[in-house]
Amino acid sequence: MAAALAAPPEPRMDLASLIDALRGNWPAAFTGLVVLVTLGLLLFVQRAPDMVMIGGVVLLLAAGVIAPDEALKGMSNEGMITVAALFVVAAAVERTGALAVLVDRALGRPQSLAAAQVRTMVGPSLLSAFMNNTPVVALMVPAIRDWAKKHRLSVSKLLMPMNAAVVLGGLCTLIGTSTNVVVSGLVEDKRGVPLGMFDITPLGLALLGAGLAYLLVASRWLLKDRRPPMSPSDDPRQYSLEMLVEPGSPLVGRSIEEAGLRHLDNLFLMEIDRGGHVMAAVAPTERLEAGDRLVFVGVIDSVVELQKIRGLRPATDQVFKLDDPRSERRLVEAVVSNTCPLVGRTIREGRFRSTYGAVVIAVARNGERLQMKIGDIALEPGDTLLLEAGPAFLDRQRSSRHFYLVSEISDAVAPRHDRAWIACTILAAMVLAAALDLVPMVAAALVAACGVVATGCISSTEARRSIEWESLLLIAASFGLARAMEKTGLAAAVAESTIAAAGDHPHLVLAALYLVAMLFTELMSNNAAAVLTFPIAWQTAADLDVNPLPFVMAITVAASCGFATPMGYQTNLMIYGPGGYKFSDYVRFGGPLNLLVMALTVALAPLLWPFR
Repeated sequence: MAAALAAPPEPRMDLASLIDALRGNWPAAFTGLVVLVTLGLLLFVQRAPDMVMIGGVVLLLAAGVIAPDEALKGMSNEGMITVAALFVVAAAVERTGALAVLVDRALGRPQSLAAAQVRTMVGPSLLSAFMNNTPVVALMVPAIRDWAKKHRLSVSKLLMPMNAAVVLGGLCTLIGTSTNVVVSGLVEDKRGVPLGMFDITPLGLALLGAGLAYLLVASRWLLKDRRPPMSPSDDPRQYSLEMLVEPGSPLVGRSIEEAGLRHLDNLFLMEIDRGGHVMAAVAPTERLEAGDRLVFVGVIDSVVELQKIRGLRPATDQVFKLDDPRSERRLVEAVVSNTCPLVGRTIREGRFRSTYGAVVIAVARNGERLQMKIGDIALEPGDTLLLEAGPAFLDRQRSSRHFYLVSEISDAVAPRHDRAWIACTILAAMVLAAALDLVPMVAAALVAACGVVATGCISSTEARRSIEWESLLLIAASFGLARAMEKTGLAAAVAESTIAAAGDHPHLVLAALYLVAMLFTELMSNNAAAVLTFPIAWQTAADLDVNPLPFVMAITVAASCGFATPMGYQTNLMIYGPGGYKFSDYVRFGGPLNLLVMALTVALAPLLWPFR
């Protein structure tokens, strides 16, 4: 295939020739049909996208178009392995609580959705200009997801604009994305001199500015809110919760406002108990002291977020008497039944911890605010208890007659704040090693993933759960489809016929080349799209006797800017599950962005790098 690409077939094919070629090449025709059907199912039929893609690869394998090793090659692809490792690293940084602190300080409290989008787009896009955009997105996804929940924002309105901004930011320097580096190497092979660090910067900055404007405006109408019908604010359960300001806590000496405890979502600071003196009306300027007992009332999601604040812990000392390490415990909801032996007795009198091996940290009762300490609450049938318990509690009590219902709260594990510095150190080492080309990105990511597990920043079970397997399967399957397009000659035939239709006008040929590269990157990896179209672009420029740089820059941009499908770029797949997106979201929101970037690139590239 490489040899075929080095010298485009003569004469150039037009559309009729393409159809004739496909008639005489059934593997290429069959591959084209499979690709079209796969895209149609993804767009119009509600099916698991990873299963649809895998189904397409299986059809090509069964028909003999690709061999088994070609169908499965994506499973060992560096990009897929890198993404898997980055999921683990990002989860570890999140698990230690370090990422939440950094994001809260950097993003603050937005006054509107537009302000939130600006904050989540500008910083990551500038960062991606100097480091690979894949780890940027891997780190921002969990951070933005938690931040959005805390501030009652739609995560689907934030992740896709953030991802697009990061991709556009990667176009601002040579090292912003691996595609830029690949194309630079191809240029060096042709003329002996690679692209400079900032050669693409003028075009990249223009595209980033226009892209940010589009993302901010178009997201209001073209991007759907994918939040579930029931939001956290619809939760009827109002928990009473006591938290203690620990000695040495970073909250000591800070006001309620400064500590971020005033504008909590669906959580109300009812009072502060300071050495037996109760302050019922807490002013925002009141400064916290070590040993303060803070009494909150709120819904479950807010209570879970409160548990993650560094320097606060449940006020009951019973949590220190549980056998399991706190990092291994879970938050569990249990509804008291009328046959529970502790009904009518207070939590303290009933010795709840000794009886069940769990500690009550909050209680909800029919929306009533229980204005008393947790230990003084007398249990009643129907009370919902929020418990801190070890893994064995669920197995023991799930079918117990003492509780009507026992269920674990997802994503409610106490952060390992003591290991935050370890996770941050490993993350920084990974980024530096990859940015300075000390080791390949895949090696840096794998070493970092092993490091966070080995140092206890995240358990092996949590590491496995953190990986978005649907995204990885999509990435792996896309390589099978791409290989079929290359092997059968379908990709080269489409490229040649498209460029031939543009004639000999440089601007039209430039647009056609961009269109081909954009189409390829939506269906295969961005690097594969660049490698496929580069020799055609270079030879076309030679045939037209014009400067090849406008064509080179155009395919460099097109190969990275695939916003219209989840497969268009690996970071597109990384936000697919967390954002709750559908295939149609990418087409509706990313399609116009593709056209905008294409129009600007075709217009600006000849001005920045004249044809003659």
